[in-house]
Amino acid sequence: MENKGKVLMKKYELERLLGQGNFAKLYYARNIETGQSMAVKVIEKEKVSKVGMIDQTKREISTMSLVKHPNILELYEVLATKTKIYFVMECAKGGELFKKVLKGKLREDVARKYFQQLISAVNFCHSRGVYHRDLKIENLLIDENGALKVSDFGLSALKELKHQDGLLHTSCGTPCIRGTRSYTPNGL
Repeated sequence: MENKGKVLMKKYELERLLGQGNFAKLYYARNIETGQSMAVKVIEKEKVSKVGMIDQTKREISTMSLVKHPNILELYEVLATKTKIYFVMECAKGGELFKKVLKGKLREDVARKYFQQLISAVNFCHSRGVYHRDLKIENLLIDENGALKVSDFGLSALKELKHQDGLLHTSCGTPCIRGTRSYTPNGL
């Protein structure tokens, strides 16, 4: 890993790679001053620019700053250099809900709790004119206290983008890449 031990802006030490997508890498990091665990999403400006996703990246930043809720992954700050954008976020140490489900059936009380937390987060977003549009089990994380956290607002839309017909005339859901499929109904 090329960033192991790298200190970002004299504030955060990137410790290990947690995951990687088409346009970003996610690192576990630690705040040097407080010792607090963080997640840092590193986006290559050139990559998102080449595919015309600069506006989408800006929208993700705007959206995440509008949705402060106990069941939504918190964005602490955004940093940038000439070549990269860094999202410094809350670290959900419990990982993806998807991985918990792969291990076996959830107890009914636990599943009910997660469902209630998801509905609370979605209701909060909608009350602020924010539509996630890529809700899937891989975008639902669990923190160290067992609370559900909605993440990845990269495909979100804001109410002001609605047309007069009441629809959001943009694509939504994770694109089908490398044999994966995902579908999210418009407006979620």
